[in-house]
Amino acid sequence: MRGVVLPGNRTVDLREFPTPQPGYGQVLVRMKASGICGSDIRAIYREWLGTGPEAYKGCIAGHEPCGIVEEVGPGVEHFSPGDRVVVYHIVGCGVCKDCRAGWMINCKAPYPYRAAYGWQRDGGHADFLLAEQRTLIKLPDNLTFVDGALAACGLGTGYQAILRAGVSGRDRVAVVGLGPVGLGILMLARASGAEVIGIDVIPERLEMAQKIGAEHTFLSGDNTAERIMDLTKGEGVEVVIDASGNPLGRHLCLEIAGEWGRVVFVGEGNTVSFEPSPLLIHKQLTLMGSWVCGLVQMEELLGFLSRKELHPEQIVTHKFPLEDADEAYRLFDSGKSGKVVITWD
Repeated sequence: MRGVVLPGNRTVDLREFPTPQPGYGQVLVRMKASGICGSDIRAIYREWLGTGPEAYKGCIAGHEPCGIVEEVGPGVEHFSPGDRVVVYHIVGCGVCKDCRAGWMINCKAPYPYRAAYGWQRDGGHADFLLAEQRTLIKLPDNLTFVDGALAACGLGTGYQAILRAGVSGRDRVAVVGLGPVGLGILMLARASGAEVIGIDVIPERLEMAQKIGAEHTFLSGDNTAERIMDLTKGEGVEVVIDASGNPLGRHLCLEIAGEWGRVVFVGEGNTVSFEPSPLLIHKQLTLMGSWVCGLVQMEELLGFLSRKELHPEQIVTHKFPLEDADEAYRLFDSGKSGKVVITWD
């Protein structure tokens, strides 16, 4: 089978690998869609920056896998050949408190007892993926494989932020940073009944936000906070979620949040500095961090998408076959696209 390895220095290496055979409790998945995540670009494609959970071990890349069960190993009872599945992208030790609660992302066990697909064990940028059955979730029939791939990480991250903030139809929700994760948050907030506001520095992203339901969009600049306060008649916004990871974006979140508002930081990297008294304490804000989602939350997300007939594939602007993975990574790295996904016919 073919598989993609990321040596760093903005290079992509397509290699031949033996097709793995499933062992006890394992499933061989024929890949149908595998997304490229911003963290792949930041911490692997450009150069190997990650340590701990983000340490790349030179394996087959891709941690947003979705496909069809090809073969099952002994002891597999819940999946059969032909099942459509999404892969939760972390395999935890299975015995710690976090793993038993479905939060393998928070498993503290050292490698290889905790290993993420595409980072420490072979991932989805290959014709086949060897997965543990405990990391699989069935994909509803009315969702596409690309929908499922997006739910495997980016949209799951957005869904968890929505849950942390308790978003409802009573809220105005501002999303700062409209890359794939931010657009996914915007889509989910809108489907939850909220009035949504999109903020970014790239006009094309604002156009995409409008297409998926943003009532208001703002090109970020020196007077963005003032304009949003004008829109809300000086009240500010009930929920603000940062998906930019940018210091100015994070600061803006605190500026535009109204009294008793909820602010969630999702975007990775960088820092932020602010005056706690006027921006946080006196406004009685709740400031939270949110990191991916749990296994149960991802299953809930797929059910939510299915019931609402929501298709995150809307935010995908480019699809590439596996043999064009190099072009796919270059495009996504340029910042001039929406979500980019590798697909198989």
